[in-house]
Amino acid sequence: MSGAPARPVRVVVCDDQMLVRTGLVTIIDAQPDMEVVGECADGRIAVELAEKKRPDVVVMDVRMPVLDGIEATRLLAGSGVPDPVKVLVVTTFNLDEYVYEALRAGASGFLLKDAPPDRLLHGIRTVASGAALLDPEVTRQLVGRYASRIRPSEDDGVREVPLTPRELEVLRLIADGLSNSEIAVALVISQETVKTFVSRILSKLQLRDRVQAVVYAYRRGLVS
Repeated sequence: MSGAPARPVRVVVCDDQMLVRTGLVTIIDAQPDMEVVGECADGRIAVELAEKKRPDVVVMDVRMPVLDGIEATRLLAGSGVPDPVKVLVVTTFNLDEYVYEALRAGASGFLLKDAPPDRLLHGIRTVASGAALLDPEVTRQLVGRYASRIRPSEDDGVREVPLTPRELEVLRLIADGLSNSEIAVALVISQETVKTFVSRILSKLQLRDRVQAVVYAYRRGLVS
């Protein structure tokens, strides 16, 4: 006897450009495993919709009227939010300076606005599942472009990082955008061992996911 079909991934789309928003809604709603439960043109309404609809993922633009995507993300997924919502931020290359702030605000991942539809859909599914929350290829592209803007704060230092040398090695590879399988190959260990290291790193540093691990690594000057 087959089990009940899986509930579709519930998505809210927030973008102030009507054509872009309509395109996103059309692409997402066409998927049998996804359902758009709300759409809006500013961050304030996105927060209200998310609180009302409780979507699995909010696809969030950065630059919007009333409340921008970064502040909206902070309200939905920032530190101290008791029941955070996963946010997937969409951006363009000329908005790189916003990417880091969006991740610090609590975003679970980010995509380029000109990404093909299959990349968008993969990103939504990935964020919804809570699995690998950063697409390694996109991470390499964007981190490489905005990393120079991330300066370690004066209070931060490698000596304060409570990790073993091996854990530091894994953290640096995560920040370089490597997937678990790539880290396993690089360190000649099993993927299960990598998963154990990643879980231990997140637990020790009290980080929610790989996105926060990347931000942490750059803030501490562990990668350049």
